[in-house]
Amino acid sequence: MNASKLLTTIAAACMSFSVLAISLDDAKSQGLVGETATGYLGVIKGNSEVNKLVEEVNSKRKAKYQQLAKKNGISLSQVEVMAAKKTFAKTAPGHFVKVDGKWVRK
Repeated sequence: MNASKLLTTIAAACMSFSVLAISLDDAKSQGLVGETATGYLGVIKGNSEVNKLVEEVNSKRKAKYQQLAKKNGISLSQVEVMAAKKTFAKTAPGHFVKVDGKWVRK
């Protein structure tokens, strides 16, 4: 798989998870969660529902990242770094990203 296809697959995996009562888009819009430099979601303002959403999304992301790493002969950490770059780039204005340990609005 070439780098472009890999990044597209990573982006789709990062943006497509959640069937809980609160959607990922809603949680991001409400400032409850944000993207981190590790390729995973982080909790900004948590409650049980938000924590469950983040846990579910991150679990699915990790499984997909592991699959992509194995398929492309690269490490999990390499996929996580690529995923973080892709999700930061695709994060909508007004949503949060974690930069240097601090949550900031994009």
